[in-house]
Amino acid sequence: MSAQGALAGNGPAVLVEGLHKSFGAVQALRGVDLAVAQGAVLGLLGPNGSGKTTTVRILTTLLSADSGRVEIEGVDVIRHPSAVRRMIGLAGQQTAVDETLTGRENILLAARLYHMSAGAGRQRCAELLDSLGLVDAADRPVKTYSGGMRRRLDLGASLVARPRVLFLDEPTTGLDPKGRNDVADIIRSLVAEGMTLFLTTQYLEEADQLADEIAVIDHGRVIASGTPSQLKDLIGGDVLEFRVLDNAQLGAGAGAVASLGSAAAVTDPVRATVTLPVGASGPSTLIEAVRRLDTAGVGVVDLALHRPSLDNVFLSLTGHAAEDEEAAGEVGGAGDRGDGPGGRGQGRGKARGQGRGQGRGQGRGQG
Repeated sequence: MSAQGALAGNGPAVLVEGLHKSFGAVQALRGVDLAVAQGAVLGLLGPNGSGKTTTVRILTTLLSADSGRVEIEGVDVIRHPSAVRRMIGLAGQQTAVDETLTGRENILLAARLYHMSAGAGRQRCAELLDSLGLVDAADRPVKTYSGGMRRRLDLGASLVARPRVLFLDEPTTGLDPKGRNDVADIIRSLVAEGMTLFLTTQYLEEADQLADEIAVIDHGRVIASGTPSQLKDLIGGDVLEFRVLDNAQLGAGAGAVASLGSAAAVTDPVRATVTLPVGASGPSTLIEAVRRLDTAGVGVVDLALHRPSLDNVFLSLTGHAAEDEEAAGEVGGAGDRGDGPGGRGQGRGKARGQGRGQGRGQGRGQG
């Protein structure tokens, strides 16, 4: 059967089973299992170093797996990478647009690399510039664009060939709130059109708002998965959370309220916070917590009782916040941040085509 003939009709748009990848002695992925339904949004949530980017690079044919099964729309990524590239789009962590060209010229270049006719390319370019809110800036050099505008343009280049599955690797990292909201609106519009999205992020609220299902990955393993509501139910009841004035009192603060919890308290040294699941005990717990902290001489601010958030889930599962680990690269080191073999020098264009590292003419479009 041909690669195209293997399309899995009603099967998952993305299927990952037992995925392993090591960089030397470092295990970047340790048996990742994921599935994304047709037309759904999966949020892959985890800190830097968890394996998110390694997973995306394998799924988008930029990196080979050591073992495991990986399919896009029923097509084996390892056996038929060219067929997979014709079905997917990728917007990586760093924008891959030419700053010396205008926005319009960047989109038209992407269309040419996908071997679209001149007329079809101009039509698709006009559609994308309009939908991305870039018509007024279309003929300005990209070097004059804001970060949010560049990200929208980069998304547009990924959408030129109308991919069946779009991979967004931390698409809002580094953007201001307006830029993040603009990207989120674009993602919602793509979902409404029925596109399948694979989204990686460190932002809990982003995953909560945009994803149908969330997989939490840490140290190369998926440690929990489900809908946002299902993950929040893992904690159950209310959560007591406060921030200490002096980081040196973090342990004392956690100890003062520990016996009030339905589970162990989690401390976050970066944010100087203590998070404690307290079940259904309600306001009485808040009052008792204030009394105990005062008796212990622990100065606190932002003391609150609230329903669990995804941040609380992540803290409970991993012992640290999603944004707290050092931004030194994925577990795989240089290879995971696009600087090693198969990294950004060869890679971003390859998912859109055959690889910019071999020259612009082969960059985004293969099919």
